[in-house]
Amino acid sequence: MKNRRYEKNRAMSVVLAAVLAAGFLAGCGGNKSETNKAGEQAKDAEYVTTYGEKMFDNVTITVELFDRSNAPDGNTLTDNRWVEYVNQEMNKVGINVEFVGVPRADEVTKMQTMMSSGTAPDIVTTYTYAYAEDYWNQGGIWDLSDFIEGEGQAKNLKAYLGQDVLNVGKNADNNLYGIVAKRPTLAASNLFIRQDWLDKLGLEVPETPDELFEVLTRFVNDNPDQRKDVVGASFWTLFNPSNSVCYRNTMSAAFTKLGQNEKKRLIANGIEYYYDEGIRDYFRFINKCYDAGLMDKEYYTETKDSLTSDIVNGALGFCEYDISYNVRVTNNLVKTLKENNKDAEFVSIPSLKNINDGKQYSATYSPGGLIAFCPKTADAETVEACMTYLDWLCSKEGGYVIINGFEDEHYTLDSNGLPKVIDSEYNAKDKDWLCNDLFILGNSAYASTSDEFHETTASKNVGYENYVLNNYKNSLSGELLVPDSYSAPSESERKTDLDLVCSEWLVKCITCAPEEFDGMYDTFKKECENAGIEKIVEERTEHYNKIYGDSQS
Repeated sequence: MKNRRYEKNRAMSVVLAAVLAAGFLAGCGGNKSETNKAGEQAKDAEYVTTYGEKMFDNVTITVELFDRSNAPDGNTLTDNRWVEYVNQEMNKVGINVEFVGVPRADEVTKMQTMMSSGTAPDIVTTYTYAYAEDYWNQGGIWDLSDFIEGEGQAKNLKAYLGQDVLNVGKNADNNLYGIVAKRPTLAASNLFIRQDWLDKLGLEVPETPDELFEVLTRFVNDNPDQRKDVVGASFWTLFNPSNSVCYRNTMSAAFTKLGQNEKKRLIANGIEYYYDEGIRDYFRFINKCYDAGLMDKEYYTETKDSLTSDIVNGALGFCEYDISYNVRVTNNLVKTLKENNKDAEFVSIPSLKNINDGKQYSATYSPGGLIAFCPKTADAETVEACMTYLDWLCSKEGGYVIINGFEDEHYTLDSNGLPKVIDSEYNAKDKDWLCNDLFILGNSAYASTSDEFHETTASKNVGYENYVLNNYKNSLSGELLVPDSYSAPSESERKTDLDLVCSEWLVKCITCAPEEFDGMYDTFKKECENAGIEKIVEERTEHYNKIYGDSQS
């Protein structure tokens, strides 16, 4: 019998779907003739969505903006020079832009609430494509094809994103349900280690999970800094190992059994813990580390702030986090660590060799970043203005300025014509706290190639350029495990239940006695089945069989 909690969550999903459908206007999102919020009919006509080619009549659009609670003194998320700059430029074509702050850590829940109540902004953003596609399937969001795909429409947007990225926002029926951001690099995460501790103990950089275990054991037992106030080291993964994304990182790639089987690897995307038997070994390894005292016994209570504190205070020897976590411009951990211990070094290392085939694999992002879509609560003219705004963002006057600032204030051009930061501390306070989130179609950059992005990003971190370049090099070491954006039809309705299962049972699998691990993991997988994961496997298998055939590869 299914767990009552799962049934309750599934019932809530059904209620949400019903409210969503009732809150939006009837009709399939794929129809060219749409009923808008004013009860008008949108005409079968080419909308003008290239910035500068149409003057709107004082149209106001609302745009979601992630709130990270990091605005410097004298600024707010929605009142600052960059919001003013956006409106200065958009007012030139008769468009006003109002931003709606949404807490980054709570964006999915907030999105669901706004969508179901009909109060969502005209442009909604999320990294969870499955939810966006689900809203499309329920008739709640616009097909953007009529606004983007016509000859002469959205010229800047199409030139910047390219057709491959645009196609990520299409469903199997070729409906463009969202505009996906272009990732300037696929680099996702890195393994970081205290290099000075390795040097003190005469150890080499670990190349395999077994070597890493030995290094961490020495870190803990030998206490390289001879401190009495902390245990020698802790072991850490991407946030904590009960998090729903933890099994899709580079550390887990050292255990996958699907590295050479692209079809099965894509079927497993997002549900690796159930489909890829190698991930059982990944969690067995973490269980081994926990049992050996290489992790905080209450690791599951850790937060991003406490992890940062452990690093800068010299209490952490190894972790995995995003690409340049150690030397972010806005929070340079290495700089602070060195202020506490001038000899300390916290650096990235290449991915570990896989225990099954000896190859290096690095987990990456998919080519698309977050997805932006328009709810049906926006009328056709508003959507037209929204697409014009996104088109402007993809221009040099838009995204390039938002990301890089103004020449001679924020940067100068080097001999290759690339922006070179003048004062990274000034930029951090003036624009870097906001610019990446404001440029919703660029995922942290306005760049033509990944190499250009890496070089430009490094130049922004004056004095730490080599750290940044090495971080990108290490994050992309070995063979790349690139996911795609396909979402199984039933994925969104089962995601909440499966996340709950992972949060509960992976903690149990990690903290149990080693001899109990396999039984605990078997139970975990059974709970996933109770939450409906087999349906997702069936749908993903059917989808990729159409692409790859019924063969194993």
